[in-house]
Amino acid sequence: MMASRLAHLMLSIAFIAAVASGCGTTAPSRFYTLDATAVADSATPVDVAVMVGPVSIPAAIDRPEFVVQTAPTRVDIDEFNRWAAPLSDNIAQAVAGNLVRLLGTQKVAAAPIANFDPAYRVTIDVQRFDSVPGQAAVFEAVWVVHSTASGKAGGETRSGRTVDREAVQGGGFDALAAAHSQALAKMSGAIAAAIRAEAEEQR
Repeated sequence: MMASRLAHLMLSIAFIAAVASGCGTTAPSRFYTLDATAVADSATPVDVAVMVGPVSIPAAIDRPEFVVQTAPTRVDIDEFNRWAAPLSDNIAQAVAGNLVRLLGTQKVAAAPIANFDPAYRVTIDVQRFDSVPGQAAVFEAVWVVHSTASGKAGGETRSGRTVDREAVQGGGFDALAAAHSQALAKMSGAIAAAIRAEAEEQR
């Protein structure tokens, strides 16, 4: 009788421990990146060096987690879906990758590099980066192309504003990241056109 009660008690303890262990298990986090998705056209390559950055982003989205828009005045922070790198760095790298394709040059960097002397520096001020799951990625930014040529160091040469709303092709966070990548590709196209025009003027 005593052995039976002891066995029952041990089973109960094991069950409670298993339940407690299960309750402490959390879903694994998933990490996402922004990609260079611009498609090169048949335009003549522009052999100039370009530095992308700095990129400034709103404080509300300057965090590792996805910030999703759930209502006009409400957002949720998703703890389990995160950016693989700081969003400002991710944007700079995606734009740099796009410019490599659009300008037809490998001389594009998203961070300072030793012995890299850019002819142009691109600064980006992101003003909206809204993620609406299953619906759209809304993007708005002001960008400036600065010339580092003699007499124009740090000077503004060309600027523009990109406003875009990309439909999300699916309900997952990977679809949201892809939609934001498409918006960055459109902005990159405008930046590439500005660099081409400025390069033509300086010839």
